Amino acid sequence: MILLQSPSRFLLQTLQDRVLSGEKGMDIDCHTVEFDDVRYHIQFSMRNPKVMVLSVALPLPSPEAILCDGLPLGAIEAIKAAYGPVVQILDPPKDGFDLTMKINLTKLPSDEEQRNAILTQIASVREVVLGAPLKILLKHLASKTVAPNVDKLVALVHRPNESFFLAPQADKVTIVYPMRFQDSIDIVLATSFLQEFVEARRTAALNNVPSCMWSPAAPLELKGVPAEALNANAGFVTFVVYPRHVEGKKLDRTVWNLLTFHAYVSYHVKCSEGFMHTRMRRRVESLIQALDRAKSDAEKLKKLVNGGSFKRLSLKNEGN
Repeated sequence: MILLQSPSRFLLQTLQDRVLSGEKGMDIDCHTVEFDDVRYHIQFSMRNPKVMVLSVALPLPSPEAILCDGLPLGAIEAIKAAYGPVVQILDPPKDGFDLTMKINLTKLPSDEEQRNAILTQIASVREVVLGAPLKILLKHLASKTVAPNVDKLVALVHRPNESFFLAPQADKVTIVYPMRFQDSIDIVLATSFLQEFVEARRTAALNNVPSCMWSPAAPLELKGVPAEALNANAGFVTFVVYPRHVEGKKLDRTVWNLLTFHAYVSYHVKCSEGFMHTRMRRRVESLIQALDRAKSDAEKLKKLVNGGSFKRLSLKNEGN
């Protein structure tokens, strides 16, 4: 199975091309969109070719999601910690966007490895911003504490008008995803995929990964959540994350995988649907070829019968 990558390829390529272009450059004003309706607006000016203005529009939050000044909790602090003096946050952001940053490429480190690491981090701004509150909660889990001033159930945005929920405790964090799909075929495939996903977790080789459960109805952790937030047509998936899953370098990987779990499932559902369509097309083609061969054989037999000459004999002729 394929895991989605955190850096935006288009954004990373744009940054690398501008760094390598030296003082030369051209005006750039372009828009790009990623999965789950995350939009970017990239701007470069020839008057200042080493400064990029990047605007980011996040998925439209659901009513129950926690926001601070229009951004996920802790997003501003996460940006400053990740990018340092390279990035300046512009307030207010551009119209139609949730965040606008000025990125000064002249302040990048001279060392190529460090420079590429920061460029990759800038291209991963989606993870930095949307994953900020999740990272705060999981950092406290790593130290076996609960973040202060946090509710017993936290709703975090991950798709337009959709949230997933976290129930933080000192020794574990329970994450629940209401799984929603628009297409009826996707609903059937996703339900089957998620049930197999849970079964795969029970194999011996995966004993150390977070426990995973699927249920058609909302689990008890979501008691008290508004009914419209629990409108899931493919059931509910629950993960239980323990401190060992967020130790050291595991933290960033765990944050990204949890943040993009719905997109991960959607991707593989569409791949399964495409694979089945391909198999059906091949089967139809093979049946058509078999019918064509049968038709050719029938035509040959008909020509043979019609083209042959036969002399009819009678008893009278035989006597002569």
